Amino acid sequence: MTVSAEPNISEPAASRGRLPRWVRPALGLVAVPLAAAVGWEAAVRTGLGDGRLVPPPSVILATLAELTRSGDLGRHAIATVMRVASGFALGVVAGTLLGAVTAYWRVARHLIDPTLQALRAIPSIAWVPLFILWFGIFEASKVILIAVGVFFPVYLGVLGAILSVDRKIVEVGRVFRLSGPAMVRRILLPAALPTYVVSLRAGLGLGWMFVVAAEIMGASEGLGYLLVDGQQLGKPAQIVAAIIAFAVLGKLSDSVLAMAAAPLLRWEDAFGARR
Repeated sequence: MTVSAEPNISEPAASRGRLPRWVRPALGLVAVPLAAAVGWEAAVRTGLGDGRLVPPPSVILATLAELTRSGDLGRHAIATVMRVASGFALGVVAGTLLGAVTAYWRVARHLIDPTLQALRAIPSIAWVPLFILWFGIFEASKVILIAVGVFFPVYLGVLGAILSVDRKIVEVGRVFRLSGPAMVRRILLPAALPTYVVSLRAGLGLGWMFVVAAEIMGASEGLGYLLVDGQQLGKPAQIVAAIIAFAVLGKLSDSVLAMAAAPLLRWEDAFGARR
């Protein structure tokens, strides 16, 4: 006698109830900001809110359109993106190398890590006068300040990821007599990669934060300059427009980084991988 297996109807039903994969992030990006914009626009138009210090979305959109037509928005955005990209690359290289060395070599960890942990507690704005004295007010000081912000989350991510690798996996590599480079390539690197990607995204977020402090250091272009210019000239719409540009560029760069890392993490069978 054969027993026929019952068809599994739960998965198709569940899949029918889910939104398409591309809809979910788009909904998350649009729903809350759109609801807040519509609510504030209605409050200003009905006289319930004052649109002088916090302009309504219609004024902000007009300001964005004007900045775009004049070419100012594109010029300032490109300058900021180039600074963030340069500082991010420099901070990632330094954080990855030092994190790997201090994690893999115990002597270096005891010598270097305490000093780096102390430096991590220094506020970003405290570096500004020192970097101006060392590197001047031009691009070098701005890029290095951004690199400092990127460095620490990347360093901590690499250090913590390597130190948290399961000892039993390392012992398996030693049983198979893997060399040092082979141990790093075949065991430590894959095990540390998910945490490393998270640290890269955290470092990129701090890079966007540090670029504001960097562009306050006498910059003549950049989104941070737009912020300062709007504050000095009493243009709240320009300030909010620059903040929106920061938010959009930051989200786009984070999405690009996440998509670039996704193929490297395809093997990971994590809880949220298929949700």
